[in-house]
Amino acid sequence: MKRHSLITRIWHWINAAALAVLFMSGLNISNAHRHLYWGNYGFDPADAWMTVMRFPAWATIPQRYDLAEARDWHNTTAWVFAIGLLVMWIVSIVSKHFWRDIATAKKDWSPASWVAATRDHKRAASGEKRKYNSVQKIAYGTVLGIFLPMMVFTGLAISPGFEVAAPWLVEILGGRQSARSLHFIFTWALFAFFIVHIVMVLVSGPITQIAAMITGGKKQEADDA
Repeated sequence: MKRHSLITRIWHWINAAALAVLFMSGLNISNAHRHLYWGNYGFDPADAWMTVMRFPAWATIPQRYDLAEARDWHNTTAWVFAIGLLVMWIVSIVSKHFWRDIATAKKDWSPASWVAATRDHKRAASGEKRKYNSVQKIAYGTVLGIFLPMMVFTGLAISPGFEVAAPWLVEILGGRQSARSLHFIFTWALFAFFIVHIVMVLVSGPITQIAAMITGGKKQEADDA
């Protein structure tokens, strides 16, 4: 068995590209109204719980303020992102990748396991071990099971007219403006994960890591999986 399956590698790079486009086009959309609210309604800056900075043109798609074009980029790429996530989850469940590599046990939540995982990260990430350690399981499980799905659900809830098609989703999220605030929060939570992920890749050997995510890495015995 290779360290990373073909479907995992394809999804990883497509998802990375989709998230980059979503993030940068989202910054352009954010510039249209930089205030965040809770509840169903929000338009008065005095009622906002947070005012977001204005993002520079070089960080946005397109690299000028254009709300209509930014929404086109965002909405089109969102379909790629959402369908890719759904396919990844189906394949992970069917192939037992989720149960084998990501699902946690009680011991994975102990501080002792986190310390051991941190010490062992370089060896595990370099390919000497196939199994994810406790910290990796919790991190990837949180991203795959909470952060990414919530980006889809909150994105749907703030889509114009969606509250008519599925008002229950908007209600669960606390209102359209609450969904917008949650969308912003999960966006930056994903950005923080991305930064940590890149740092850990650099620490554990970027050439080996990137090569493994392209070729699948070294073949290993099934018993190690």
